[in-house]
Amino acid sequence: MDAFDVIKMPIISEKTMKLIEEENKLVFYIDKKATKTDVKNAIKELFNAEVKELNTLITPKGQKKVYIKLKDEYDAGEIAANLGIY
Repeated sequence: MDAFDVIKMPIISEKTMKLIEEENKLVFYIDKKATKTDVKNAIKELFNAEVKELNTLITPKGQKKVYIKLKDEYDAGEIAANLGIY
């Protein structure tokens, strides 16, 4: 899958801001057919960042959501600023 097809949009809320600041995590809505490997490759291609941990879930509304914990040498706040979240 193409990186732009995998990641749909970032999720912006108070909870996700706290995750960015305290746990170095990003949260996105992704394509329902995307695998964890697709998401890791998309993050590497789009943001030049390495993924340490990845958790996916399907919301009650039927959207697929991913929590991405970045490796320590990468800053989630910097990526969020580039996306215009901060």
